[in-house]
Amino acid sequence: MRLSLARQIFRTMATEAKQMKLSADDRAQKLTSLQAAGWKEVEGRDAIQKVFMFKNFNQAFGFMSRVALQAEKMDHHPEWFNVYNKVDITLSTHDVSGLSEKDIKLANFMENVVSS
Repeated sequence: MRLSLARQIFRTMATEAKQMKLSADDRAQKLTSLQAAGWKEVEGRDAIQKVFMFKNFNQAFGFMSRVALQAEKMDHHPEWFNVYNKVDITLSTHDVSGLSEKDIKLANFMENVVSS
């Protein structure tokens, strides 16, 4: 029983270590390419946001479906709003109250989906 508890504690610690808020250096380095792709920092909040526009609802929904599957794998879910061909997305890691590596990875995944 102690070994099981120790494993659970280790897993929790490892998960928390991966979910650290981005340092100033990481932020400057990792946000540059995303900002060039249209991502913006949210005023008054440690988050990034982008509006994706598609030809129609079907394309927007397809994009959201692909992102949803990836988000579930990452256990990191975006805040999003969809109307017809528009998908407005905000990313922030609630566990660390700000941007983390998970936000960067998910934003880059979205950019790859759009470009493919």
